[in-house]
Amino acid sequence: MTAAHSDSHEPAKVHEAAHVDDVPHFSLKHYGIGFGLSVVLTAIPFWLVMSGVLGDKVVTALIIAVFAAAQVGVHMIFFLHLNTKSQGGWNFLALVFTIIVVGTVLFGSLWVMYHLNTNMMPGMPGMHEQP
Repeated sequence: MTAAHSDSHEPAKVHEAAHVDDVPHFSLKHYGIGFGLSVVLTAIPFWLVMSGVLGDKVVTALIIAVFAAAQVGVHMIFFLHLNTKSQGGWNFLALVFTIIVVGTVLFGSLWVMYHLNTNMMPGMPGMHEQP
């Protein structure tokens, strides 16, 4: 082999080794933990709704929303393998940007709807009466 021929293969090996080290390795145990957390995060809200333990629908809805957010986090970490190291952190940065945009749209829409409802002129008398 010539020196030029062996040099052409070295960068490929270095790139391959860097790529393998960059990819996180997950095991069956990792998937099992994710599955267990998903089952628990599904069963608790289901039990809260079916048993009516809390009694207040608003509190129950807020607790279910918290469990839903936790469920999304579990799925992203344990099944989609999202972390700050994959793709040099760009996947995580894209997730943060998406959360900011969706949060802005959601809360902005709720704010606009609330103020529209508050500032609308009252309806005419008898408008909601059945004929």
